[in-house]
This record gives sequence, structure tokens and C-alpha cells, in this order.
Amino acid sequence: MYRATEVSVRARRLVAVDTTLHDPLVGQLLDGRYRVDARVAVGGMATVYRAVDTRLDRLVALKVMHPALATDVSFVERFIREAKSVARLAHPNVVGVFDQGADGAYVYLAMEYVAGCTLRDVLRDRGALSPRAALDVLEPVLAALGAAHRAGFVHRDMKPENVLIGDDGRVKVADFGLVRAVGTATNTTGSLLGTASYLAPEQIEHGTADTRTDVYACGVVLYEMLTGGKPHTGDTPAQVLFQHLNTDVPAPSAAVPGLAPELDALVAAATARDAGARPHDAVALLGLTREARAALDEAQLDLVPPQARHTESRTESRTDDAAVGSGSPAPAPARTDAGPDDVTSVIARPLPVPQPDGVQHTSRLETPPDSRPQPDPRPVAGAAGRRRPGIPAQRRGLLAALVAVLLVVGVGAGVWYINSGQFTRVPTGVLGKTQNEAERKLADAGLEVGSVRQDFSNAYERGTVMETDPAAGERIRGNGKVDLVVSRGPKVAKVPDLKGKQLADAKVELRKAGLAAGVVTQEFSDDVAQGAVISSDPPAGTERSPDAAVALVVSKGAPVDVPGVVGRSEDAARSALTDAGLKVEIAQERVHSTHPAGAVAAQSLAEGAKAARGDTVTLTVSKGPRMIAVPDVTDKSVDDATRELKAAGFDVKVEKSFPFLSDTVSSQSVAGGETAPEGSIITIKTKGI
Repeated sequence: MYRATEVSVRARRLVAVDTTLHDPLVGQLLDGRYRVDARVAVGGMATVYRAVDTRLDRLVALKVMHPALATDVSFVERFIREAKSVARLAHPNVVGVFDQGADGAYVYLAMEYVAGCTLRDVLRDRGALSPRAALDVLEPVLAALGAAHRAGFVHRDMKPENVLIGDDGRVKVADFGLVRAVGTATNTTGSLLGTASYLAPEQIEHGTADTRTDVYACGVVLYEMLTGGKPHTGDTPAQVLFQHLNTDVPAPSAAVPGLAPELDALVAAATARDAGARPHDAVALLGLTREARAALDEAQLDLVPPQARHTESRTESRTDDAAVGSGSPAPAPARTDAGPDDVTSVIARPLPVPQPDGVQHTSRLETPPDSRPQPDPRPVAGAAGRRRPGIPAQRRGLLAALVAVLLVVGVGAGVWYINSGQFTRVPTGVLGKTQNEAERKLADAGLEVGSVRQDFSNAYERGTVMETDPAAGERIRGNGKVDLVVSRGPKVAKVPDLKGKQLADAKVELRKAGLAAGVVTQEFSDDVAQGAVISSDPPAGTERSPDAAVALVVSKGAPVDVPGVVGRSEDAARSALTDAGLKVEIAQERVHSTHPAGAVAAQSLAEGAKAARGDTVTLTVSKGPRMIAVPDVTDKSVDDATRELKAAGFDVKVEKSFPFLSDTVSSQSVAGGETAPEGSIITIKTKGI
């Protein structure tokens, strides 16, 4: 049976090898010591390889920083911090770090190699877990974090991706790259480290992290295992962060009816928005978790959530396991009511963790029988060691022997059936590609793109894919979706020198730099070509946040004096304006004016105005004056007559025969009621004695 399990594991690993054929490190000897055999996973910061330590002849995982980041001091310091921190955590549920070094551009960590999968893989495949399975994962996680907390460290990035489930059934916590010592440098000074769905409110609001932030993340992970979904969701990370700040994590029983209230209370305690209301560290939460488990009966522990997904892998794995041995038919399943997430039988129990009182609390497999919750004495179908009606004694003995062998070999085959099924692997070569190129590559692999979000990156050009979830090379269902993270470029963008560049080219330069063109104004310039940038605000070399707007001043060229052409013929006016370097347009409609028909009645830019060479002046042509009726103003005073005639559109000339003797109009040059051209002169005369 052990050999069959080994074969199934090797078969899975062969799939991973296929994804590394074009990796330049595969097949190389790194630092004169580590022979790189295959690539395991790719992330935004590093690539993980399976390798052999040729000095000690042991299998290791090499976490190699992307060469583009090796010149960034902060990233290298984070790598070294991870190595030093985890090296101090000698705990069986923590992925150990053996070595740290550099070989040219490659900065690496040599770590314990864990063959298996992540909790995220399990949740993608199974949807949700039974309470028993969820607690079987949570307890060793808390044991690992408890050791870290008591050693003075905070993980700060707990999530299902960092929980490994080995082929030997053991649960391990990985990726202590964000670890910090408790009480030192716990403020992130404005930059959030971690994953949005698992950040505690105080991390979001104040940028601080201590042991209780890990407790909060574990509470969210427990909720996700019980329900198959995250407690807070949104279209953007900002929406998720807002909910963590302002909304309590809901009770898991709201999503999975029938869940025990003890589980609701456990999630509520771990995810209290007030950090002071949570268990003070993972050790305290582990104690509450064990108390909650002890309070649940078998039916409550084995509740099958409606979100759990059934797959064909369960039947296949049991058939393969049973066929090893004498070649006899597969025995009946151990439990006829087993749900699709029967992880309990395949995940090792938590190992010892130091407690506040100095007592070593061990896992249930290691605890004396009288110190554990006693099993229900009633007969249960398929329970090992209990009588089951209808099963012959010989077959019961065979089944018991099979269970014993599974326990001896670490029940690796059980882990296999959790993760098997219709899987493919996320293709390599997606990172660094544009979103469209990445989508085509995923489509060629039969995969769809899920969510797409943007984030800052010093290593990837703006607009290129910097991260995928799942990562390249990881297993995913054949019809699954891959989430993309597209680079927004560096967190700080520098304004490029744009003087002398044409406006369209300047906008392209700004986009490449991660900035945007803002308000564009124009000014005359004797030394900058028309249409080219004179200056920017802020000026070149200024650092701004990405997508900030940059105002541009564009040259209108040297100024041109506009000649006056009103009253000229259309041809004469056009010639004068063209000679000045201006363009001419003629308005479609002509207007009545005092100018003769065919002459220019008006121009859009006044005489003497400043214009840019090539600017357009619109001319309006006259169709002659209007003929309007002349009002009768005889016998009216000169002032009244003048006002009435001007209001009608005429100019007025007054002639007095005997000045100072009369102010009454005696006659007018155009009689009242007759018509005259608008704007023409009407002469009025005063009466004599």
C-alpha cells in the first residue's frame, strides 16, 4: 500500500515538472550546492523550486527572489528577515528554513520541502469542509502560530495559501516573509502588508500588528473553511477593507444552517473588531478551539455544509487504495454517510505547542485516552473498532487492518483524493505579459480570467501581469478561473521632461511614466514650435503618486497681428488674412449691414488682435442694408425726434434755420411712412418765426 501511495505522489509531481522546461534555473547547480530539479510555484516576489542539497543529500524547497528585485534593499532585507525569524521556530508545524544565501543575481532561501497542497487547493476543490475537518486544519495552524507568538513573532499574512497540507498528512504554516518581532517595528507607516480579506481592523486603520492580528486572520480562515466563502467581499480591495473596519464577521451558521453555536462563538471571538476582545494570541485561541470541539457531538462535527462539492476523486482514491494488497475487491467505505470533505481521516493532529503554564499540551493522537473527550458509546455505522451489523468478522478484520496501515504510512493516499480530480495547471509565462496576452495564454490552456485588479510594482512594467491566483504551475480545475493582478508601475512616478515634445507624444510619455495629462493651456512662444510643450506643472523630475494629473502648457507659436478687413470685398479680405499667415472661413449666412452687398460685414478676430499662425478667422459677408420705414417726427421736439429716428435704425442730422428761436421739427428729408436703408442719415429741420 505504501508503494501505491508513493506512485500516486510521483505521478502528480511529473505534471509539475512539465511546467519548468523553459526555466533557466532548472537543471542548474545554485551556489555550488543546490541542484534545481523543478519549479513548484511562482509569485510576485519569488519563485519556489524543488531542489536537492548535494552536500547533505536531501530534498529542499528553494525560494529564489526574482532577479529584478535583488537590487532592492528592502526586498532583500525582507528575505533575510524571513530566514532568521523562521530559523528560530523549531516547530513541526512550521515550514523550516535551512539556509540563506546568494549566487550572483539570485538571492535564495533553502527551506523544508513539503510535498502536497495548500488549504486554498482544498477549498477550491471541496468548497467547504465539515467542522471536524476544519478544526483538524485549524488546530495545527494555531499550534504553529502559538510557537511563533511565544517566541516573540507575528506572522501578519495568515491565509489559506500559507497553510500547507503534506502528503504525509501533516499541516504546516509557510511564508513568514512578513514576520516581525512583537513590539518592534510593528507599525507599517502607511503601507498595508498582508492580504485584504484577512487583515484585522487595526492593521487597516492604524497599520499596527501584534499577535491578535494573526488571531483575527485565523478566525476568517475558519469561517472560510466552514462556509466555503469569505465573510467580506467586494469588487475592489478597498471595499473589502471597509467592511473589515465597519462590519462584524457574520456567524458561519447564517451561511450553513445547523452549525453548532459553539462554532459561531469561536469565530466571533477570534474576529472581534476590537482587538482587546480577542484571545490575546494563538495559544489562547487554540485552547478555545479545543473547548469548542469537546462540546460538539459526532453529528455536529460531521455536518456536511451545502456548499461542499462532491467529486469523483473520492471513489477513485478509495478504489486505488483498496486494490493494493491482495488484489481483492475494494472494501466498503469506512463511513456510509461521509461527506465530500472527510479530511479528518487524512490530516495529522496538531503537535505539541508551549502553553502559558509551561505544560506541553499534545495532540489528541498523543494524549492519553482518559484526557480526551470520550466517544459516544452508541453504535455508529462504520466506526472503527465498533461492531457493525451485517459485516462478517473476516471482512471487519480486513477493514481494521486497512485503517491501521493507513495510519502507519501517514494516510498520504487520503490527502491525494482530496486534491485529485479534473485538474490542469496554470500555465507559465503569464507574468510580465499584457492583460490581453495573458488572457490569450490562459484561454489556450482552457482557463478563463476571473477578477482583475491593479497593484504597484517596482519589478513589472505598468500594464503587465505581476501576479496570478492560483500562481503559475499550481493546480486548478480544467474549467477554473485565474485572477490577475496587473502592475500599476512603481508607487512613486516621476514627471518626465516634456519640453519641446508635441502634445500627443507628451501624453504618451506621461502614460508610460504612470501619470496622466491634466489641463492643457496654450501660450504664444517665440522659441517653442507650435503644438509643442512649453512647460509642465509640476515640473520635470518631480515625484508624484501614480495616475496623478500633470498640467501642460502648449505653444501657440509666435503671435500674428490680425489685420482689419471689415468693409473690404470678400476677395480682398481673404488675400490680406492669408498673407498674414491665417486661415479664412466664410460664414454660410450673410447679414444685413451698413456695408454694401458682397463686402465683409464682420470678422471673428478683431483688428489688432493676437493670433497664432494657422488660426482661422471667420468672415461674415454683407447682403446690404435693410430697408425700414421712417417714422414721422414733424411737430416733435428735436430731442424726441432724434431719439425716435435712432431707435428705428437711422442716423440723424439737425438743421436749424433760426437758432435759439424754435425747437420744433418742421420737416424731414425722408417723409414719414416711406422706407430708407438702415443706418442712412435722416435730416430734420426746425420751424422759423
